[in-house]
Amino acid sequence: MTEEAFDVMVVGSCMTDLVSQAPRLPKAGETLHGHKFFIGFGGKGANQCIQAAKLGAKTTMVCKVGKDSFGDNYIQNFQKNGVQTAFVGQTSEAATGVASIIVNDAGENAIVIVAGANMLLGAEELQRAVPAFRRSKVLVCQLEVSPQTSLQALRMAQDNNVKTIFNPAPAIPDMDEGFYRASDVFCCNEPEAELLTGCPVTNVSEAERASEELLKRGCGSVIITLGPQGCVVLQGQGNTSTHVPNTKVNAVDTTGAGDSFIGALAFYMAHYPTMHLEEMARRANQVAGVSVQSAGTQASYPSRKELPAELF
Repeated sequence: MTEEAFDVMVVGSCMTDLVSQAPRLPKAGETLHGHKFFIGFGGKGANQCIQAAKLGAKTTMVCKVGKDSFGDNYIQNFQKNGVQTAFVGQTSEAATGVASIIVNDAGENAIVIVAGANMLLGAEELQRAVPAFRRSKVLVCQLEVSPQTSLQALRMAQDNNVKTIFNPAPAIPDMDEGFYRASDVFCCNEPEAELLTGCPVTNVSEAERASEELLKRGCGSVIITLGPQGCVVLQGQGNTSTHVPNTKVNAVDTTGAGDSFIGALAFYMAHYPTMHLEEMARRANQVAGVSVQSAGTQASYPSRKELPAELF
């Protein structure tokens, strides 16, 4: 196989989303009537990859799905969205990962994930993807696969001068310190920042303090996303943090908005390497802001033609 060059390479998870919409989230032991059910494509890694692809990035996904109908459908979904699938493995040892999601009328969600085949992604698959590591501009990783796999991928990227974005989600309290040093951009949300730093993160000034703490651990730069409040960006070498506000939108479903932001950020890092990180974050905020205005995860992600020309 001739070595293809990629803008964005994602090592991470695929999940089939089983989504129920209900007036509110149920209490323990309670059965509620919902008003809509649908099956969608999710998983943080795949979401981020698909958003980057929809904006026009040449993308490849390194992941593992089951040898089942969910897995077959997922591979077709990647192909339909223009994601290269040479490094998507199928296994008969575990089912494709699933996420059971309940969304209430305010657009808030509660999610249970069963990682399945995602946890079998390991060193062997990374080795197979070495040609992509050599020829990619940006690598994105998260924590829905084995943490060792994500850390190894980030280090392989750094060895090949590939820029890295690490999204420590879902956050783990005793995370390997190596993750910080392997992250050119360390991007997390408020609860993740809170878990990792032990400090409350409920507003902009607390996010700024948390970003300083995270930067000290060795990241190149830190972005903490704050939902409707936008995000805080802090770059290394004695810079002060910048609050990048969001324009107000009418949120219908916030599921996957953080992944939309990271996929957009990866696109901008690959396509506009000299752009200031604050400007990339401002544009990524706008892309994610569009995604929350319709239901579903990847289905709500805007493509380039649906966005204003000034974002490109």
